[in-house]
This record gives sequence, C-alpha cells and structure tokens, in this order.
Amino acid sequence: MTNILAQIGHFHLFIWDVIRYRRRQLPDWRIVLDQVYRIGNLSLPLVLITSLSIGMVMALQFGLSLERFGGTLYLPRVITLSILKEMGPVFTGLILAARVGAGMASEIGSMVVTQQFDAFRALGSSPIKKVLLPRIIACLICLPILVGIANFVACFGGFLVGTSEMRLDPEFYVLKAISNLKPMDYLSWIGKSIAFSFFISLPACYFGTYVENGTSGVGTATRKAVVFSSISILIGDFFITKIFWLIEKFL
Repeated sequence: MTNILAQIGHFHLFIWDVIRYRRRQLPDWRIVLDQVYRIGNLSLPLVLITSLSIGMVMALQFGLSLERFGGTLYLPRVITLSILKEMGPVFTGLILAARVGAGMASEIGSMVVTQQFDAFRALGSSPIKKVLLPRIIACLICLPILVGIANFVACFGGFLVGTSEMRLDPEFYVLKAISNLKPMDYLSWIGKSIAFSFFISLPACYFGTYVENGTSGVGTATRKAVVFSSISILIGDFFITKIFWLIEKFL
C-alpha cells in the first residue's frame, strides 16, 4: 500500500514538472508534427476498421432486441447516442492506449536505458522539451480528431445495418439520428477525448521515463503504461459522464 501511494505521489510530481516546464518554454513543433503523423495517421486504419465493426454490430444487436418489442424506429437514436457519447470515445481511447501508449512507453524507456536522456541534459537541453511534451501535445491533437472520425464511421456502419437488415428508410434513419442530438452530446465526446488523451500520454511518458532494471524493465514499463491508461479511461469515463449529466441537468 505504501509503495502504491508513493508511486501515485511520484506520478503527480512528474505531471507538475511537465506543466511547470511547459510554462517556461515551447516544445519543438517539428517533433510535434512528426508525432502527430505517427499517432494519428498510422492509427487511422485500425480506428476505421474497429469503429465500422462496432457500429454494425451494435446496430444488429440493438435492432434485433428492439424488434421484439416493436421499437425498431428508435434504433437510429439509440445507436447515434451510444456511439457519440460512449462507444466512440472509449473504444478509440482503448485502441490508442494499446497501440500508442505502448509505443510511447517502450520508445521512451529505450531512450532512458541507452542514456539518451543523459545526453540531452549534457548538451544543455531537456528531455521534457525534446521527448515528452511533443508526444503529449500530439496525442492531445490527434485523439479528438480520431474520435470524431470513429464516431462518423461507426454511425455509418449502424446506418448500413439499420437500412439493410432492419429495413428502415434511409431518409428516416438520418433524420432521426441527427434531429435528436443536442450540443451537450457533441461536447461530451470532445471532453472525453481530451481527457483520454492525457490518460494515455502521461502514464506512457511517466513509466517510460522511470524505467528500471535496464532493458528487461522496458517491457514491464510498457505493460504498466497500457494497464494504467486502460483502467484510467474506463474509470474516468464514468466520472466524466456523471459531470456532463450534472451540467446538462443544471442547464
């Protein structure tokens, strides 16, 4: 228990160091753009395939369930809201936690083990500027965009199944899917994607920076980063949903 509390405190000190450095100096934007390409463009095919499959499966499952009670007409609303507010952000976040978070942690851990961080300090530079901040900012840029694309593709997959398998009129489906959306529904997935980007990048940078036991510790750090990010996304999703529900109720 003491070790867990100590690591939590150390993690918060690491976050404070990153924030404090960010106030003093901007990162190298060429490195940021390179990371945007690696995180965003290279993750896009996986996000597209996964989101299309999720949308089609959800539409089929919900459609068959609603059909028993004569509620097939509610399928567009159920699918769109479920994807926009929950499935799109969560599944995209988990995909990037597995792919991007693991890649960040292993890459940074390898740099620490091969003493590249020490080389940055010896040359008067900072690993935070050259390595950590570009990855955090790139993840913050890419994840909301990827979630938006995933939402659209997943809704399109639901549209395909809804109009072909459930025999719903295409114009009716689109009208019901769009007309029931409110501004808070869009803000929900944007807020979640921003929060999830930090849940992915910060643990990956932390566990990679403080890797232990040489090269054998890189795998351990990678595993810890993925597990911590995934759990943070799943737990954080509940609290963020609760916050937006309270805001919507108050307004």
